[in-house]
Amino acid sequence: MKKIVITLALALGLMNVNAQTKAENTSNNFNKWSIELSGGVTKPQRPFSTSYMTSTPSPWVGDLGVRYMFNNKFGLKADFGYNSFTAKNNSLDFDSKYYRLDLQAVANIGRIMNFETWTNTIGLLGHAGFGIAQLESDNFSGRDRVGNFIAGVTGQVRLSNRIALTGDFSTILNASQDHTFDGVYVAENRGFSGLIFNGTIGLNVYLGKNEKHADWTVISQNADLSAFENKIADLENQIKNMPQKQVIVEKPVTNTVVNDKDVIKEMINDKYYSVYFDFNKSTPIENSTAAIDVVLTYLRKNPSASLDILGYADQVGSTQYNEKLSNLRANNVKTIFEKAGVASSRLNVVAQGADTSIQKDSEEARRLARRVTFKVK
Repeated sequence: MKKIVITLALALGLMNVNAQTKAENTSNNFNKWSIELSGGVTKPQRPFSTSYMTSTPSPWVGDLGVRYMFNNKFGLKADFGYNSFTAKNNSLDFDSKYYRLDLQAVANIGRIMNFETWTNTIGLLGHAGFGIAQLESDNFSGRDRVGNFIAGVTGQVRLSNRIALTGDFSTILNASQDHTFDGVYVAENRGFSGLIFNGTIGLNVYLGKNEKHADWTVISQNADLSAFENKIADLENQIKNMPQKQVIVEKPVTNTVVNDKDVIKEMINDKYYSVYFDFNKSTPIENSTAAIDVVLTYLRKNPSASLDILGYADQVGSTQYNEKLSNLRANNVKTIFEKAGVASSRLNVVAQGADTSIQKDSEEARRLARRVTFKVK
């Protein structure tokens, strides 16, 4: 009998449900601009003429850049760099300066690789691009203008929402470099013959009015309800097309369930209706449509009722991250109800974090842990 009641409740929940719209996109609620300042050591590797060399490493290199992130994973930066190359003790004397201007693509490796599952303070950026440069030396007059390619990785330690400590290692390749780093002319030197290694320590200063920068923002997948809408419409059509005799037979039972509010409330509170999620996602899976519909229908038929929305995560990842993920899941389900016309004041989000009552080592068990349940009050 209980299975019949549950089945009828599911059917009731699918009746009279309005189509819902997409959840509001919050992907822009983070700062995108930053200023990058760093300094450190350098090592020009080639070309050098005989009897000329620098220390390993040698001071010094400076870099100033401005970065813009299109989202929390990819961006662009423009930076200006300065290198000083001088002779070490057993080298012939020389003093050269190297100036460069580059435009680089930036990839937030920390977000791409989901560092947030184990840390909220360590990040990693990758960068690569092209630019122009100029070499000057006391051993030749004029300037040697070259093209360059630069690539590197930048480790980050977040000190606050406005500042991060950085450590960068970059490689620079010069094309069409007509002089060695000590200033000797090299004929027909058109390929990528120049090679420089730079190691720096610096700061990222984040600009903007929002709390966090893109470097440290985890964007949840906002609930796209188009699949829900299609499935609801399909089920509504199936109900409408049911044979008349079947409708007449079930109608008394249906009315009994509708009028007996405590039966449905008990089933909701006993977690018969749960919304499930894929690993590390905050968007409900499509199969969760029915549970959302039943709870939504109950709230519409009981305007004085309020609802706790309890979010859970599995035990993979840190406690802090699972707390955040369970909150995102519950908030996305809350947004579905709000878009369907339920007042926000009736909805209360409760982030439960990792569900430790479910076995951690079983994938099937972890799948059951990634859910949102409800409590009607």
